[in-house]
Amino acid sequence: MSPELLAAIASLVAVLAVAAVLWRELRPRVLLGPAEHRSTYRILHRITLASPPLRAGLAPGASRAVKHLHALTGSAALALADSERLLAWSGAGESHQHHVPTGEQVSETRVLGPDLVACREDSCPLRYAVTAPLTTSDLQVGAVTAYATGAPPAGLVRAVEEIADFISGQLDLAELESSRAELAEADLRALRAQISPHFIYNSLGAIASYIRTDPEHARELLLEFADFTRYSFRRHGEFTTLAEELKSIEHYLTLEQARFAGRLRVTLRIAPEVLGVVVPFLCLQPLVENAVQHGLEGQPRGGQITIVAEDVGNEAHLSIEDDGAGMDPQTLRHQLGGAPGDRVGLANVDERLRATFGEEYGLVVETAVGAGSKVSLRVPKFHPGVHVA
Repeated sequence: MSPELLAAIASLVAVLAVAAVLWRELRPRVLLGPAEHRSTYRILHRITLASPPLRAGLAPGASRAVKHLHALTGSAALALADSERLLAWSGAGESHQHHVPTGEQVSETRVLGPDLVACREDSCPLRYAVTAPLTTSDLQVGAVTAYATGAPPAGLVRAVEEIADFISGQLDLAELESSRAELAEADLRALRAQISPHFIYNSLGAIASYIRTDPEHARELLLEFADFTRYSFRRHGEFTTLAEELKSIEHYLTLEQARFAGRLRVTLRIAPEVLGVVVPFLCLQPLVENAVQHGLEGQPRGGQITIVAEDVGNEAHLSIEDDGAGMDPQTLRHQLGGAPGDRVGLANVDERLRATFGEEYGLVVETAVGAGSKVSLRVPKFHPGVHVA
């Protein structure tokens, strides 16, 4: 053989060897182990796929979840209905869609025979069905029905009951998520109500005091006021970036400095790396307002506010500190532990941080009478479900 041919053969062998290694390393992984293990993996995978759609609610999630639930039963067909109508169907015998039991018709698990599983098509193979109710908070909201070509075994009856319990559990979680969102919106409304009367009156008074003596400054303050109120009373989005929250705080402090006539000093130490971190809307602004209104208000000498945002590993560490009046720690504990309807200011922010990121992410307050106050919090840089809309 010529050297050129030998070189070509050697190259081909090398390519085949590399291909064999890549195929071995990159080929789709198969589930190894006993048959019962593989069956468990498949069931868990189906449940994982069915859960997210149902967490959106029965009506919006039924069509995306039904095929995964159908695969779990091994039945000929599976139907999901709300209290009045069919929502989704998977499997054979689509002519049965006109005779699916609804939540109003199913109060307990039942096996339906050929006399009740009627079909207008003679060729339809479906003869039996197992149906079970779907409930949320003890309210009946729908039904799940599995169809079979012959008398259903006890295993299918149990499977339908388990699937009904699973769906009901996911719907309970969907209601809980909806309630959490409504509570978050209620908390924001409480914060906005707290901001509006006190701050707006004082700000407009400060602006009015400059109209004759320094109209240009009055104009600038009016623009600051417009930007602040536009952000504070916006109607969309549960979350914002730290940069946007700090920008609103700057507007607020500019207005308060005008009102304090030079007696309010502000220091900002912000790490640029954390400006893009997503935080709950209005999570810092109430803390700064609390420092001004309850810490420095009425202090003849005014005072200092220091705002710090540090980049610490996977978190942003934030603090708002003032050298004002401070407060009794026992009084503070009473405020933070108040009834849900009374939670404004510090307690409101603490509750929303814990609900968003977890119990370990609440506020830490250091204070004493006459010693000022420091409020600290940690925010993860990334958290599932936390993003700017």
